[in-house]
Amino acid sequence: MNSSPPAGAPGEGRYGEAFFRPDRAGEAERIDFGALAYDDITMARLRALGAGPGWRCLDIGAGTGTVSRRLLGEAGVASVLAVDRDVRFLDARPAPGLRTLRADVTAPDFAPGGFELVHARFVLMHLPERDRLIGKFAELLTPGGVLVLSDAVDLTNERTPATPYTTAMRAMWQGLRATIGTDVSQVPSYPNLLREAGLGHVAAEIHVPPLLPGSAISRFWADTWQRGREAMLSTGLVDDAAVDAAVRYLRSDACAALSAGMLTAWGRRPQQPTD
Repeated sequence: MNSSPPAGAPGEGRYGEAFFRPDRAGEAERIDFGALAYDDITMARLRALGAGPGWRCLDIGAGTGTVSRRLLGEAGVASVLAVDRDVRFLDARPAPGLRTLRADVTAPDFAPGGFELVHARFVLMHLPERDRLIGKFAELLTPGGVLVLSDAVDLTNERTPATPYTTAMRAMWQGLRATIGTDVSQVPSYPNLLREAGLGHVAAEIHVPPLLPGSAISRFWADTWQRGREAMLSTGLVDDAAVDAAVRYLRSDACAALSAGMLTAWGRRPQQPTD
């Protein structure tokens, strides 16, 4: 990991540095709440796209490795290379066929080989140069291989009723964009970017998990707000009392809101022409 700037310093740091640092207690549990909310949807899509025996897979920004291990255990793929800038959570949960690589995927020399599946979930939204990175990821596919990208889409707008939840979410997106560069505004363009990267059979879908008291997604957002509180406060849209109220709202039966959705877009590299 790079040295970390002070938490909340405007315009400084990246995901995992200024906020959501893996060396902070409870970060693996926060990531796993997100996995509980989205892994079943992710796995259904990957398997529908053909992930199975013989496939070599690259899991970018693999986090705690839940998707990587399910690809091996449920889909029966040949191997998974799980990549992250910090692999402590991956190394803590080894599995047969799982290799880990500590790397920065934005580095010019990132070229780990060829894969039938390249998967990145909640990664690009935190990084600049998405057009270049999508093209780079597409180049890692073997002929017929598939690139699958999942990121968040914000479902709040000016017509969304004001609640403690919507107020907190707006502050979160604005604060994270100003501090670590998180930007979900371009996520709906992913299908077009996949097409521009030369991929075919492009399509996309959105999943919105229900916000229910005690659910994995509700616990994920509450924990995310707590860990990103300084970024939220820096916007001036909320104070500590407002963040606390939003956490209580998520835990209550009064909660009536849409979670941020997860958009998943995919495209397949054309087969090489045969003689």
